[in-house]
Amino acid sequence: MLIIITYDVSTITAAGRKRLRRVAKVCESTGQRVQNSVFECKVNQMQLEELERRLLAEIDEKEDSLRLYRLTEPVELHIKEYGNFQAVDFEGTLVI
Repeated sequence: MLIIITYDVSTITAAGRKRLRRVAKVCESTGQRVQNSVFECKVNQMQLEELERRLLAEIDEKEDSLRLYRLTEPVELHIKEYGNFQAVDFEGTLVI
């Protein structure tokens, strides 16, 4: 499944800036960044639950926000892209 993760981490304090970096690292470990605080991740149900658990462990729910959206299949019908961003085709051939 393809999910979209968005987050807004308060960076007023040094602790907030550290949380922001940790949240980004967790997202980078699973997906691709499409905007500053927006990631696309191709995961199965178990990976989604693990990702959610890791993200919730990093954010401060009193100061930050986290949203996860699941795109329904077929995702090609639900995504419109404009501009110069080149998304990774999760289903395409991997060239090393």
